[in-house]
Amino acid sequence: MDRVGETIALSKFACPACGGEAVWNPGKQKLVCPFCGTESPAQFDATGTIVEHDLVAALRGLPADRRDWQAEKRQVKCQSCQAISVLDPKRQAQTCEFCGSAQLVAYEETKPGFRPESVLPFRVSEAAARDGIRAWYGKLWFAPNALKKKALTDTVRGAYLPYWTFDAHVDAQWTAEAGHYYYTTETYEQNGQTRTRQVQHIRWEPAAGRVQQFFDDDLVCASVGVHPALLRGIEPFPTGELKPYDPGFVAGWVVERYQIDLVAAAQRARDEMERKLRDLCVQQIPGDTYRNLDVRTDYSGQTFKHILAPVWMLTYTYGPKAYQCVMNGVTAAIRGEYPKSPWKIALLVLAIFIAVIIFMSLAGKS
Repeated sequence: MDRVGETIALSKFACPACGGEAVWNPGKQKLVCPFCGTESPAQFDATGTIVEHDLVAALRGLPADRRDWQAEKRQVKCQSCQAISVLDPKRQAQTCEFCGSAQLVAYEETKPGFRPESVLPFRVSEAAARDGIRAWYGKLWFAPNALKKKALTDTVRGAYLPYWTFDAHVDAQWTAEAGHYYYTTETYEQNGQTRTRQVQHIRWEPAAGRVQQFFDDDLVCASVGVHPALLRGIEPFPTGELKPYDPGFVAGWVVERYQIDLVAAAQRARDEMERKLRDLCVQQIPGDTYRNLDVRTDYSGQTFKHILAPVWMLTYTYGPKAYQCVMNGVTAAIRGEYPKSPWKIALLVLAIFIAVIIFMSLAGKS
């Protein structure tokens, strides 16, 4: 058997007791058979290192040895949310893991995608995820009372989402005009009386400075299956705990294929770095205000990684609209969407109105 055949065979992680396919268990941090509960003796390769790839060189061309999944996989694309799910070959996908749609079609890519080289294994178990999301919904005062029945937490699903991480050393030189407030006294006439007031002025002075910053593992999510605002709410992921990619970590789990490629992700990362650098430069400008800020940046040591990050998801429909709730599979941070009860909102507005009326009434008597 050739090396490719061996990799495919080993990646199935058969249970030594019943022959079923073992899957990664977040609670035990091991491969466990879902049929008989036997823990698999399979050992992961712990000798690998997390490699940072040169970004400039990678943008010129991606070597073929960094492609494919090191294991037999099949892919399906959701016609509703457009997410591409990477599945074990025996797994039958009835609905999309991200939006719940049944509109799934087989997906064949023209060339293999960039293989993830590191992964954050699930640490939060499914039971803990259900309990955490259920408790989160219980704290939503504006949500309709019937929401707990509609948002069934037994439908929570786990998946690995694709992320790019970027590092860079940046030397930024900036120039600006720093504004310093000063005041003069002005005399004016009002109703036949002479009055004075303080008038604010700005004295502009040239200013310049330098900011040196190292960006470490700035995250850019390459998912289209989860709403971006929700993902930003559960970030960051502890990238210091990344493990070298091993197919055992994703055994039995859905993996979303990236749909934001390296070029687009690198541009997003650069835009975010530029925004952060501008804020750092603004903090250095003396005075009270500024104008004509010009920042000139020099980037060096630009590197990247393609990683997989674990997320628990819940998608449900309430009325005519679909909602999502997500949980970080490592830190258990939660963000979600939910419908608002018009009755509860109206009650709050009425309470505020009554409080204002009472306050004004008491103030008028004093």
